[in-house]
Amino acid sequence: MIPADIISQIAKDESVGQAYLLKHIASGEIVVPLNNAKYGKNIKACAIGSGLRTKVNANLGTSSGHSSINDEIEKLRVAVEAGADTVMDLSTGGDIARTRQEIVENSIVPVGTVPIYEAAVAAYKKHGAVTKMTGDDIFKALINQAKDGVDFFTVHCGITKESLERLIKQDRLIDIVSRGGAFLAEWIKKNKKENPLYEDFDEVLNIAKKYDITLSLGDGMRPGTIVDATDRPQVQELILLGELAMRAYEAGVQVIIEGPGHVPLNQIETNMILQKRLCNNRPFYVLGPLVTDVAPGYDHITSAIGGAIAAASGADFLCYVTPSEHLGLPNLEDVYDGVIASRIAAHAADIAKGVKGAVDWDRKISEARKKRDWALQEKLSIAPKRFAKIRKKTNQAAKDNCTMCGEFCSMKVAEG
Repeated sequence: MIPADIISQIAKDESVGQAYLLKHIASGEIVVPLNNAKYGKNIKACAIGSGLRTKVNANLGTSSGHSSINDEIEKLRVAVEAGADTVMDLSTGGDIARTRQEIVENSIVPVGTVPIYEAAVAAYKKHGAVTKMTGDDIFKALINQAKDGVDFFTVHCGITKESLERLIKQDRLIDIVSRGGAFLAEWIKKNKKENPLYEDFDEVLNIAKKYDITLSLGDGMRPGTIVDATDRPQVQELILLGELAMRAYEAGVQVIIEGPGHVPLNQIETNMILQKRLCNNRPFYVLGPLVTDVAPGYDHITSAIGGAIAAASGADFLCYVTPSEHLGLPNLEDVYDGVIASRIAAHAADIAKGVKGAVDWDRKISEARKKRDWALQEKLSIAPKRFAKIRKKTNQAAKDNCTMCGEFCSMKVAEG
């Protein structure tokens, strides 16, 4: 059970009553991802779900191309400074276990992982093939990461023999872009066995319940191009995730549902309605979604456009996308820009959804703008350092106008 002091803190942060939180946590419409090993520690817990502020996650982690733990810790610092509500360690290179442990130890926000990555990389290093991992290897990774203090897991339980058959019949442009989904799909095909995370889902639930870990049911069949959006494999997996979410609820395990992906503007609202209907209004976690495939280098913008529409239509949790998406591992600037872009999308959606207090932020900064109170505008802006940098660049820091209008500022003129 989530401690009363954490519920009190979250209720204050969200400007909602504790009774509201407890009611919707009990129904599964709100989750609080926090490993019970962290109860009483200095963690900025957050709640995700119905009626609350849209949350933003930042992905971190090493790769086979670059595996500096120090770099990932610095990215963690930047992500939290930029306002990320959670982070995920997606490491696949170097010392994966130590990287995770360092991130968990240094993070003041909840940390998520994708345990299949560690199991797959270990099998590749030991046997030369991801498909050589065993079900025991996968569950060992879950247990080790739970013991390390991870707060939420992405588990790709919807990749099954049946879903793979449907994928083959669909003739997608890009079959699978989920890395965890691809690992499991190849494992199923090579070993001619069912996905252990699906077949032994009760064991997944046992581990999650023991450590109070929130399960993020992964969308291994998410579209990797807008051309494939809202197709049969994606929707079939979503139906299955809804069924697994009910099993988790009956077992007393908190659940998030993951969603697409790459989705054109005109299909985003439909996707949100489908998820909420098929998954009993469970919190929905979306990557982006990216609304076009033609903007590598600017995908923090394409995802912010989609994220705003998705969250306004019901999504509760946005995973950031950085300018480096599809191109390489993000650097510090990419991490910062990715978080800010997603936070802008989240806040715009919160205004549209009528989240309590959301528009008050806009009213306050607008009042400061009218008064040309630049110091207060900087303080209230979503990216104060960027605000200050631009003011300094235009040599206007000590003046009450800006170089756009100068003395002909409409608000100055209106004052007479």
